[in-house]
Amino acid sequence: VSDLRPSALPGSLDVSRSMFDLRSPPHRFMKRYDSVSSVPSSISSRKDSQGSNRSLDTITLSGDERDFGRLNVKLCYVSSVEQIWITVLHCKDLCWPSSCGESPRICVKGILTLPKPVHFKSSAKEGCNDIEFMETFVFAIKLQSLQAVRLVFKIQTQTPRKKTIGECSLALRELSSQESNHWLDISPPSK
Repeated sequence: VSDLRPSALPGSLDVSRSMFDLRSPPHRFMKRYDSVSSVPSSISSRKDSQGSNRSLDTITLSGDERDFGRLNVKLCYVSSVEQIWITVLHCKDLCWPSSCGESPRICVKGILTLPKPVHFKSSAKEGCNDIEFMETFVFAIKLQSLQAVRLVFKIQTQTPRKKTIGECSLALRELSSQESNHWLDISPPSK
């Protein structure tokens, strides 16, 4: 089955998974797909459907969204004052390892991947099906600097111990003064 996976995955997913560490060779991410079968509970249904390329495509496209959850963010760039506004809204259908307990405290850590990375973090909320953050972060950065970088989000548990349980990101090529709304699929954390 592992031989079929690279050819069965659409190219767009390779891009979205590879952005976490652009210096890593592509084969590193193939190992990450192999680790999916070791994730407990809701992923077990994936094992039953790996018999053909078609069923694997279907699981990969629609299954990740349900398996790991989605993050809702809004972005806006105010050119008159050269500020990016990042609003972390919701985290829906988030799955976390059983080792984190029934309802761990969850926060979202953001990283603007500039040469000198900019970090920010939401407050921690109790883990549930729909975690509402509603927090806005504002940074003064020139637009041309932002258009070549990514905005990476790491979903982290704070209790019982700090641990990254998922990641997602988006490119900032098309920032504008018009606020944009994004639903990002959360993937397992990169190794």
